[in-house]
Amino acid sequence: MKRSCHFIALVAAVMILASHSTLKAAPQKLNILWLSAEDISPHLGCYGDPHAITPNLDQLASRGVRYTHAFTTAGVCAPCRSGIITGIYQTTLGTHHMRCQASLPDSIVPFPALLRKAGYFCTNNSKTDYQFKTPSETWDESNSKAHWRNRPDKEQPFFSVFNFVGCHESGIASNTKYQSVTSKLNPAHRQIAGELSTFPPYYPDTPIAREDWKRNYELITAMDLWVGKLLSQLEEDGLRDSTLVVFWSDHGIGLPRAKRWLYDSGTRIPLIVSAPEGFKIQGLLPKGSTNDRLVSSIDFSATVLNLAGVERPEAMQGRAFLGPQSSKPRKYVFGARDRMDERYDIIRMVRDEKFKYLRNYEPLKGYYQYMNTPEKGATMAEMRGLFQKGELGGIPAQYFADGKPVEELYDTETDPHEVHNLAVDPSYQEVLQRMRRAHQEWVVRTKDLGLIPEPILEAEERISGSRYSVLRTPENLNRAGKVAQVADLASGKSLAGRLFEATGDTDAAVRYWAFTGIGNAADTMTDAEKSEAHDLGLIGLKDESRTVQVAAGRALCLLGKPESALQSLAGVLRDGEQWERLHAAIVLDEIDEMARPLIAEMHRALTPRAELYARGKYTVRVINRALNQLENTTRTVP
Repeated sequence: MKRSCHFIALVAAVMILASHSTLKAAPQKLNILWLSAEDISPHLGCYGDPHAITPNLDQLASRGVRYTHAFTTAGVCAPCRSGIITGIYQTTLGTHHMRCQASLPDSIVPFPALLRKAGYFCTNNSKTDYQFKTPSETWDESNSKAHWRNRPDKEQPFFSVFNFVGCHESGIASNTKYQSVTSKLNPAHRQIAGELSTFPPYYPDTPIAREDWKRNYELITAMDLWVGKLLSQLEEDGLRDSTLVVFWSDHGIGLPRAKRWLYDSGTRIPLIVSAPEGFKIQGLLPKGSTNDRLVSSIDFSATVLNLAGVERPEAMQGRAFLGPQSSKPRKYVFGARDRMDERYDIIRMVRDEKFKYLRNYEPLKGYYQYMNTPEKGATMAEMRGLFQKGELGGIPAQYFADGKPVEELYDTETDPHEVHNLAVDPSYQEVLQRMRRAHQEWVVRTKDLGLIPEPILEAEERISGSRYSVLRTPENLNRAGKVAQVADLASGKSLAGRLFEATGDTDAAVRYWAFTGIGNAADTMTDAEKSEAHDLGLIGLKDESRTVQVAAGRALCLLGKPESALQSLAGVLRDGEQWERLHAAIVLDEIDEMARPLIAEMHRALTPRAELYARGKYTVRVINRALNQLENTTRTVP
């Protein structure tokens, strides 16, 4: 009997110990801390930059993994951020135009809302800039005081985002902001502009341009000090051993030919992931490693959900690159450029580990269209001034060409600055065709809304409820490919007959691209083709879509027949909706001297200014710019 009692007691003790062991072994929820910076490329010491002073980030990389092939989906912040927070390409969601405001369908929510449902305390300090109204359930806190320290239950897992705004392009352009952001740097943190060997060949090597390049380094050092403070707070709270830290940038450096562009200078970003020792994370290499896997910023959300054990929504296009349900490595990453404030320039990017492919859908537009914000920078002013005086040569001068090639291809290993276009090189045609196919398939697969003109897209959004839904109605399932085919034709300078046929299509977006293509091909047409194009253009001026009217008017002007077109353009400028007016203003600026008969009409369009601002401040900027050129006067561009 005693023996039986001893046995029972022993079994009970073992069960208790097993129970305690099970409790200890139960997986602890991983805290996740995002540290994001604005407008920086991988100019960090841990990335091998010889001038960078970034000890805190270098130490973080030594404790974690540094990704060498991380890219954003755009070269500008807001479109990128909409993709990061939803895991859906901005061109799919309808948030691709800078400073647009799309509506989210009910089926799509920012991923922190899913983390909150899973028990996470989610904070954002404090930038959103998603180009849609942030749903109330997205964050527990989203303000300048948001912090993991504010969670009521200190045992609750958290997802916290902190964003450093000091290295934004305005920190380079504005003397006041630059001095404020770098005020706490000591002499050892400062750089000597003339000694920076990383200065790129697409800028003029002048003291003014080098000063901007130097400022970028010092702003990054100030950001590194900020990183150090947050990591210290993590240590103080005893959270280092339970928190995964991710550092990233929203896009590349805030200078010309980088920010807003799809070259690596605008889309290649630093990405550092440091996991606590006690957590074994699938796919994460040993600490101190580098990982050359292709990663897109669209993947950040899926990866966080995967690490938190939250199911990835079906609509999410991002792929988890860490955790138990990780995806296979990408073969390509993709990017897009659309409206940048007051200027349209539709460009698409495909990047693999070695090659970069760019598709310019508006090749008749120059690289450096005049845009209010980037023109405030000293480097842009320096380049424009030197070019106007005939003193800008070499690679920098190439970017003041009147147009661009339809396709660009770069070997980023041998040509990291992407200045030698291989698209016409016979030895690279196989690569060109492969990358071109990848681009075309992506446009159709992701239902790229960027090829639908903004005024048309906005009108259709009002009917379907969201831009995302426009290409998902039963009658529009094949529309993306159809529009893409005509847009592809339009950027060339041939196939006029097929473009003529497309002017009669039932889809306004197709008709828009058909007339755009006719205008692009105007100087290559035969007399007979020009006559037919003229007749079609006159019909286009009466189209039910004002956006098509504008494209038809542009075509007539480029055909040398501006008389009827000018009055039509003036009518759209006067009576159109916001983005229709912007399209008309851009054409008037593009046709330059032909627009001279409308100077008085353009002046009238600027008054009363309050009304014009209410209907589109970007139109004001373009009209002012056009008048500057026509009247050769100095005009303040708001």
